Amino acid sequence: MTSSPMKLLEPLTLGKVVAPNRVMMAPLTRCRSGEGFVPTELMAEYYAQRASAGLIISEATPVSPFGHGYPNTPGIYTSRHVAGWRRVTDAVHARGGRIVMQLWHVGRISHSEYQPQGVAPVGPSAIASDGTVHVPSGGRVAYPVPRALETDEVVGIVEQFRIGASNAMDAGFDGVEVHGANGYIFEQFLRQGSNQRSDRYGGSVENRARLLLEALEAVVKEWGPGRVGVRLSPNANYHGMQPEGAEETFSYVVERLNELPLMYAHIMRALEPEESKLRVNTPIAHYRGLYKGTLITNGRLSPKEAEGYLTRGEADAVAFGKLFIANPDLPNRIKLGGPYNAPDESTFYSAGPKGYTDYPTLT
Repeated sequence: MTSSPMKLLEPLTLGKVVAPNRVMMAPLTRCRSGEGFVPTELMAEYYAQRASAGLIISEATPVSPFGHGYPNTPGIYTSRHVAGWRRVTDAVHARGGRIVMQLWHVGRISHSEYQPQGVAPVGPSAIASDGTVHVPSGGRVAYPVPRALETDEVVGIVEQFRIGASNAMDAGFDGVEVHGANGYIFEQFLRQGSNQRSDRYGGSVENRARLLLEALEAVVKEWGPGRVGVRLSPNANYHGMQPEGAEETFSYVVERLNELPLMYAHIMRALEPEESKLRVNTPIAHYRGLYKGTLITNGRLSPKEAEGYLTRGEADAVAFGKLFIANPDLPNRIKLGGPYNAPDESTFYSAGPKGYTDYPTLT
């Protein structure tokens, strides 16, 4: 057992939410929604099992039928979605937990098979991502060339996030996190390689950041101060994101976040080159120096490594992904120094309870 105090286990105030510890549950796509992308009772059980997290950040949740790009990802754009998610939040709150919804639009990281009426997915420019996409009809195919959004359509993306935020409030969440990371719609606008627009949403860093900042302003207006977070991955090149100008771009964005009464900024740390596909290596300490609010970091950290980030003052909390998949009682296991269940990666995106709700807790 560990006996020395750990910062990971200290309480933390995130805007209007008081977390009993700094062990956050990262947003984790699990592909287990029901018909019509409605959350299920099994999902409610899964999240409730992890209610001891300082804060649960839900799986990425599309704000529009055009925002899907993966199978069985739950939505937040119909009354059925709201009712389904209400079962989840009620279950988490019944166990004393706190949960925010991650709002999502995949942009070009999709395929016509996921889109209503089989239309092309949208993006900032008609530039396809590298890599392949799993399609509902079976197998994997190359990402298609997206349709570039018209200027007046970009405003519609902001409205979709505002409505999604409002629906999340109706579903009983404690706040929302805007997904601005991992190569999805907002990062597609932020990065030079995927955004070659010549209107007010392209070109300069100020223009490329405009969509994300407008969406955040709209969502904050919907929820009020201290209830909205944002996730960024400045060092990653997920889904064809290019490294050119990344540090300049994200430094500008992070500084601009100080103008908003956010709950937190959730920024992925720089991993070692051999650990991932990263092409940029800006340390989280750089962004810590720019952002005056609460900062959550993440990125394949062990509890010991996470504690180091907190004790050095480089972050205020750490989000854990795979560890929370396999260890629903993760804060308690950290308190006791383990042991930790190993995650079964073959079940990450499958159906049913195996590898989802059947991991044991410590007695």
